[in-house]
Amino acid sequence: MSKEIPKNHVCVLVSGGVESSVLLSDALSRYELVTPLYIRNNLRWEDAEIYWLKSFHRSLKSHKLQPLRIVDLPMRDTYDRHWSITGIKVPGPKSKDESMYLPGRNILFLCKAACVAAMSGISSIEIGVLKGNPFKDSSKAFLAKMEDVLSLGLDESIAIKAPFQKMKKEEVLLLGKNLQLELTFSCVNPKGYEHCGECNKCVERKKAFFSAGIFDKTRYKKSGV
Repeated sequence: MSKEIPKNHVCVLVSGGVESSVLLSDALSRYELVTPLYIRNNLRWEDAEIYWLKSFHRSLKSHKLQPLRIVDLPMRDTYDRHWSITGIKVPGPKSKDESMYLPGRNILFLCKAACVAAMSGISSIEIGVLKGNPFKDSSKAFLAKMEDVLSLGLDESIAIKAPFQKMKKEEVLLLGKNLQLELTFSCVNPKGYEHCGECNKCVERKKAFFSAGIFDKTRYKKSGV
């Protein structure tokens, strides 16, 4: 007889960044079982991202935490000459948040995650969307519609939740201040396995730590904001 899966089981979309890492930890206080899911698109920063994600995963000591699942959804053929593939003109410190847009990213993530969840008997998916996210595929309306469409298409009840949608990055940092946040990874232009220190995401990370009043133990190739 197969092992019965608890009804209170969630799939948390993780990238290794601050938001999804703190969300993963927070989910452990709200669910019986928590499965972290990383969806690999074959983008240029993913090796570093996975390295740090595995380190952070090991730092969480809980019997509720399930092994990290990594599934593939290659996007190199679609993104082609986009900076996320080529590394050319990576959004820098003065770039607008809109420059970070990866077309269809949350559409792809949620579709893949919903298939994994449905086939694993998991009825809830959580994603680390924050307040002020400018992209339509992170909006409350979008997530509600995706929940309806995926539940209909898979003939399974799939709940999509974004617990941090009313929080800013610094508020999430404060929520996770007792975690090993130096094991999280936010850079889109990594130097080996280290943060570059000057891309859009690194600067956003530095500013959030400063605003939260938390000492940033992250190693950056360039330390200035």
